[in-house]
Amino acid sequence: MNEELFQAMAQSIIDGDTDKAVSLANQAIAQGIPPMDAINKGFVQGVNYIGNEFAEGCAFLPELVMAGDSMKAAVAVLETELAKTGATRDVVGTVVIGTVQGDIHDIGKSLVGVMLSVNGFEVHDLGVDVPIVKFVEKAIETNADLVAASALLTTSMTRQRDLVEALDDMGLRSKVKVIVGGAPATPTWAKDIGADGYSADAVGAVELARSLLAAR
Repeated sequence: MNEELFQAMAQSIIDGDTDKAVSLANQAIAQGIPPMDAINKGFVQGVNYIGNEFAEGCAFLPELVMAGDSMKAAVAVLETELAKTGATRDVVGTVVIGTVQGDIHDIGKSLVGVMLSVNGFEVHDLGVDVPIVKFVEKAIETNADLVAASALLTTSMTRQRDLVEALDDMGLRSKVKVIVGGAPATPTWAKDIGADGYSADAVGAVELARSLLAAR
């Protein structure tokens, strides 16, 4: 019986049907299904499927965005239930993310944040036009494992270098990994500025974040 519900949960994410995902999350609670089972055996399966489809070019950005929004809504319902029982999701790692100062592009950065969140990361999204000092302060405040900086303009991407240098100046680079992204960024750019990695999309960012933490 539960297996059918888990499959429906996964399908709601694949379809990007937020209302259905929320309804199924509430149904799981009503049936006494452990929230973590609903997340891991149901909704996460849908995210993983659409993520793989996107990576292979079989799904497109709007589908990924809708899947991420649906997953976020379902998890919010289930995390409320977890809080009532005093339980919490296992946190893979803590990430501070934002678009660097001088740049107000938001969609790609926000999608990376959502995908990291639904894959078990604690995400602190600073928004757009974020000064370097705010990245550093938030990394210290949250004891972050990763800082992710987006830049969509060639005029602002140099701030990614400034971020790496600022974290280094504060003695944080041995602990805090830095990943960069955005249209003008490349793997070569990431290497040149001393960042720990680059991703072209949200699915790749999740895999990169996982691999960086696993390698520590």
